[in-house]
Amino acid sequence: MSSTLLISCLLLAPYLCSGQWCYESQNTCDDKCKGPRQWVSDFPACGGQRQSPINIITRKVQYDPSLTPIMFEGYTEVMNITVTNVGYAAAFSLPRSVRISGGGLPGKYKALQFHLHWGSDCGPGSEHTVDGEQYPMEVHIVHIKEEYSTLKEAMNDSVGVAALGFFFEVSPRENKQLNKIIDALGRVRYNGNSTDIRGFQLGDLLISLENFSGYYRYAGSLTTPSCDEAIIWTLFKQPIPVSQDQLNIIIRQMLFSTGKPMIDIFRPVLNLNGRTVYTSHACPCVLLSLITLLLCLIFVFELI
Repeated sequence: MSSTLLISCLLLAPYLCSGQWCYESQNTCDDKCKGPRQWVSDFPACGGQRQSPINIITRKVQYDPSLTPIMFEGYTEVMNITVTNVGYAAAFSLPRSVRISGGGLPGKYKALQFHLHWGSDCGPGSEHTVDGEQYPMEVHIVHIKEEYSTLKEAMNDSVGVAALGFFFEVSPRENKQLNKIIDALGRVRYNGNSTDIRGFQLGDLLISLENFSGYYRYAGSLTTPSCDEAIIWTLFKQPIPVSQDQLNIIIRQMLFSTGKPMIDIFRPVLNLNGRTVYTSHACPCVLLSLITLLLCLIFVFELI
């Protein structure tokens, strides 16, 4: 196993062998593994005050002018990457030449991996929600601060990890840029299976997007045990299109380590606990109110 792949696996489950945690979909009469509500018994951080995912209430977000567009480096680089079924998700390793900066981030961050969260047939599957809406799928691209060598090291810094989240939205048209990813998932059906994707460009995953300047930002955690609270979350507002047929293929290809279908691989949303969610764009309702106020003042002064 390469060092990059090892880091990818560690990111998804730093303590996979030390606790029988699972998703809600795995918790049945035949399998007494501990679902999300019980994670805290083995992983105390899962009961912290800065847990992820969350529900974003758009009328309560605060505009932050420091949230300028994210600078992407290496996203158009042609690369060969490894995909591994780690028992409850697929980890796509990324080279360290993939980096992000800007956007109010405290430095430059280098990539480790990306992974997907999805639901079941025709059901919701994203981890984060927006005004209570749960999208069918969500991708997380995970980076650590440039000065750190490992995820474990980065986790000691409250802003050591930067995760980019993108939602997926069902489209009437096939998104051909996803086909390499979909094909690879079909080759890692069982726990421990690995395969390579050659000639991959991370930017292909995002090529359908026109707006990278609109996003939400908040302080949170890993969404799997050990739930470390060291993540700067950036959630982009514009979703990535995926056809229903593509989505159906994705959610039916892989199996958990128990041999059951890998479905509903998301953690339910957690409380904000007083945190503020920021936005890179001022809310239209706020702008409208300011314009209305300005017009009223002009009218009053004209009467005077």
